[in-house]
Amino acid sequence: MRSLLALALLCCTALAQAAVQTREIRYQDADGTALIGYYAYDDAIEGKRPGIVVVHEWWGLNDYAKRRARDLAALGYNALAIDMYGDGKHTEHPQDAQAFMAASMKDPAAAARRFDAGLELLKLQPNTNKHQLGAVGYCFGGKVVLDAARRGEKLDGVVSFHGALVTQTPATPGSVRAKVLVEHGEADSMVTPEQVAAFKAEMGAAKADYQFVGIPGAKHGFTNPDADRLSHGEHGGPDIGYDKAADESSWKDMQAFFKKAFD
Repeated sequence: MRSLLALALLCCTALAQAAVQTREIRYQDADGTALIGYYAYDDAIEGKRPGIVVVHEWWGLNDYAKRRARDLAALGYNALAIDMYGDGKHTEHPQDAQAFMAASMKDPAAAARRFDAGLELLKLQPNTNKHQLGAVGYCFGGKVVLDAARRGEKLDGVVSFHGALVTQTPATPGSVRAKVLVEHGEADSMVTPEQVAAFKAEMGAAKADYQFVGIPGAKHGFTNPDADRLSHGEHGGPDIGYDKAADESSWKDMQAFFKKAFD
């Protein structure tokens, strides 16, 4: 009896220890900018597994971006929330967020190098399958991952959640290697119907393998539970709002999308 109890306790201890693990990793881009990545993986999984880069909203590398990395790790992926602003900085002030984003996107080539640095860091992790890679982005991060697809990054798939659709570097015929999924709120006042139409025309002309999901009633930021608070912050806020149903449906779409892309 004692041996059975000891075995049961040992098994319970092992299960308790098998969980999503996280750590911060300092790295640099090709220009020498100091960056901080947030890496998440499930140590209960043996062997290599697909890797997914997570790109933050315009607020920067905050707790929400890190939570999404953990969520992806819980699904069995290696996830790295990367830093597009430097030093892991983030804010809840819209004017600061706008300034950070504008500085980051001023030079598309520099922004691409910053994304590439994060992708390379993820590939360096010993349990990442370097032949199965994807990226997800939110708001500003949606634009970042769509631009990565536009320039032909070697990714199996990219997913944009309430992302900006305009670009300085449009896709050209044959340039998009990755499969693309866009989850867009139809009540998003930050993305105009004309921009939606232009994006669809761009992807069609490029012969990209893409899906565009319009979610009725969902506003910009619909996946982030903090969106309602941030839209009414002490500094004033953008027209954003959380939508639980849209959050859950888009996450479900993403899971089916990556399963197909990695298969």
